Amino acid sequence: MEFFDTVVLFFQNGGVFMYPIVIILAFGIAIAAERYIYLASVNSANKRDWKDIMAALDQGNLDKAIEITEKSNAAIGKILGYGLSRSTSATQRDEIETAMEEGLMEVMPRLEKRTHYLATFANLATLLGLLGTIIGLIQGFTAVASANPAEKADLLSASISVAMNTTAFGLMVAIPLLLIHALLQTKTTELVDSLEMSAVKFLNIISSKPAGKA
Repeated sequence: MEFFDTVVLFFQNGGVFMYPIVIILAFGIAIAAERYIYLASVNSANKRDWKDIMAALDQGNLDKAIEITEKSNAAIGKILGYGLSRSTSATQRDEIETAMEEGLMEVMPRLEKRTHYLATFANLATLLGLLGTIIGLIQGFTAVASANPAEKADLLSASISVAMNTTAFGLMVAIPLLLIHALLQTKTTELVDSLEMSAVKFLNIISSKPAGKA
């Protein structure tokens, strides 16, 4: 209970700029949670569909593999679907590779969507914290200028202490948002790398095996 009271007092002393920083924190948490869940679900769906498609190709059943990609909502299904569709008519390996690159370009924006907002929110939280502190200091110095000389030192130290709360809170919001942004960027990069690796493996299998049903 004492901790809660301390937090409330800290927030109240920070001034009006604490509220937009809280809003930024709420949006940042919402985006981070949505992106993490989405990337985890994409990774799981990719592994599942990759296993099914490879099983069909190992059997030499190209039609079944195409059917799996057509029903798939996973990123890997979209990419390999482009390659399988082109493999039925293409005579060059490069044509299949180009088709899969088109598929990768289509799914990448979905993987990277909204993640960049976290870095923007972190910067906004820092800047709002600094702005709140500067305005607080201006108000503090203005009040001190007309105060009793004996009270000036106490009023000035109190004003600075209160004004710094906004900067502190801005940094407390910005630092976790930047760390989460880095984590999501890493997960996205790993996911894209796995898609590219899967596309290369798929291309090698298609190039070395004749198309057709088992």
